[in-house]
Amino acid sequence: MSTQPPSSLSRDETTLRLVWPQWQGGGLASVTAFFPEQPVARARRGYAVGAAVLEAVLPEHAGPTAHVPVDMSDAGLELVDGVEAKDAVVTGLGSALRTLAQHPDASRVLTLGGECSVSVAPFSVLADRYADDLAVVWIDSHPDVGTPSSEYPGYHAMAVAALTGHGDPDLVGQLPAVLPGCRVALAGLHSWTDDDIGNAAEWGISTFAPGDLRASSDPLLAWLAGTGCSKVAIHLDVDVVDSEEAVLGLGIEPHGLTTTQVQRVVADIAARHDVVGLTIAEFIPRQVMQLQDLVDGMPLV
Repeated sequence: MSTQPPSSLSRDETTLRLVWPQWQGGGLASVTAFFPEQPVARARRGYAVGAAVLEAVLPEHAGPTAHVPVDMSDAGLELVDGVEAKDAVVTGLGSALRTLAQHPDASRVLTLGGECSVSVAPFSVLADRYADDLAVVWIDSHPDVGTPSSEYPGYHAMAVAALTGHGDPDLVGQLPAVLPGCRVALAGLHSWTDDDIGNAAEWGISTFAPGDLRASSDPLLAWLAGTGCSKVAIHLDVDVVDSEEAVLGLGIEPHGLTTTQVQRVVADIAARHDVVGLTIAEFIPRQVMQLQDLVDGMPLV
């Protein structure tokens, strides 16, 4: 149980807390490259451990909490149609949408992931609810605008593409709504692959580097004002935090935003807009997983 005082968000009984420990969208190549200190089978499931830790440390919640079931086996991990673990992520997306449908009165959704694709279902549902009054701010080191034709097949790198209606039809076709790129901004962006980054401009997605936001949130706030939207869904990939301050995500990404800067950006958005969605994603609790190694096989465990 958290010892922190409850926040205003946690007291809101209309907020659904969605715990979705999906790990299958994290590409095996990235897990192998950036988390070599753990066996591959355990490392790629680190996103699920991260979701459990987030749920444990957050304040008490007055509203409903729902858990999206996630298969922890190796079923459905094959590369299909350019998407790694396509069968698993298609199944997971359907499960999440059904879970969200069980809470039609929830006007806001706090999602605890899991890899980045856990924002796709709740943000799509919010886009369906709020139509052209919803903008998305995607706070992340990476653009997540990959498609099945990209070199990297991990679905977590395709999340923004799916939300804007691009990508595998078996995934995009499940979504109740998608957003035009002009209502999506990538904030803190500073790491990408050359074959994907052009998609952001092609689809009309605005981008803000860490340097654009270090001193002030004003450039992003001006973009938000220009959308005319009163409601915002915020995706926070914790790897946007400068790895020289803390390594919170899978990869080591220096030159990102500081924790204080991220907090300020989110607070400034919330001061001017109605935040109806917030996702915290891609947390890899390395020390917790080292503790798992320590106690593994001990008697009575």
